[in-house]
Amino acid sequence: MAATTSQNRFWRLQRHPVGSDFAAALSFERGPIPTPKDGEVLIANELISLDAGTRLWMTPRTDGYQPPLPLGSPMCGLIVGNIIESRHPGYAPGTLVRAFGTWADYSCVAPAATGLIALDASVLDPREHLGTLGMNAWTAFVGVTDVGKARPGDTVLVSAAAGATGMLAAQIAKIMGCRVFGIAGGDVKCAFLRTELKLDGAIDYKGSGLEAALDAIDGGIDVYFDNVGGPLLDVVLPRMAHYGRVAVSGLIATYAADSPAPLKRFDQILMRRLTISGLFSPDFMNRGDQINRVMRRWTDDGRLRMHFDMTYGLEHILSAYGRLFDGANIGKVLVALKQ
Repeated sequence: MAATTSQNRFWRLQRHPVGSDFAAALSFERGPIPTPKDGEVLIANELISLDAGTRLWMTPRTDGYQPPLPLGSPMCGLIVGNIIESRHPGYAPGTLVRAFGTWADYSCVAPAATGLIALDASVLDPREHLGTLGMNAWTAFVGVTDVGKARPGDTVLVSAAAGATGMLAAQIAKIMGCRVFGIAGGDVKCAFLRTELKLDGAIDYKGSGLEAALDAIDGGIDVYFDNVGGPLLDVVLPRMAHYGRVAVSGLIATYAADSPAPLKRFDQILMRRLTISGLFSPDFMNRGDQINRVMRRWTDDGRLRMHFDMTYGLEHILSAYGRLFDGANIGKVLVALKQ
């Protein structure tokens, strides 16, 4: 296989963005297609996953889960595509793969450093490798089962429940026999949680009745799957049941900040004897095949599904990325390089 063009279009991080002004921070450029070195492969990107956690990479913070992206670097993220040239004995041209690559037409990667894996070609919709069979699903599964230790009959609360990881966590908890409530922003998202995902309740954090709605959950919250952090976590902690578990999957409320937000209701960890644990998908990537066997079964029988928020064209990636932060998206935000 060979590249179908002589140039590689890509996005470069030029400066740290202020708020959601990504256009002032990233430039759209053209350059030569990378040439793989020994041990590397060249991938023609087909899908680019847009994930809120990458916003932290754009800040100068050095206390995150990985170092910040140096200014001047091509912007990176999770991609799905086909290998078109390989200088690695374990990966043949034509193989469909997923890896941490670049926001570009082509990604040149070293497998060991980028989590590159060959994908199951029998999956009819390749988007599912970034959906119910992707790292959001792995995070949701581990967060609900291992960290949250959810049991049948537990009350589970999920923040950002209309987002990619949140909607999967909510569905997994329902499959496990839990009573599940989702927090989302606006009537449209809350209606989606009630009618499409069949959750036991949907709470609009943008409304004035957030605290009253949480107070109305009888018995308290046994498991809180948190994708937001910030002030919302402070609101939830006093509504946790005794010996409750909090699985911290994301902190979208604070990713744009140059310093972390303080936790004001730390006292409730003691008062309610809570367990709070963070989870980060690279820590359990070795379990991907095992988790996907469960996810594939639930996906195939219709119990687990992902809603995709699609944008077409690499040049439109910033408008798609902005949807993660202005609350416009439902489900997984993807950019397809071709219609």
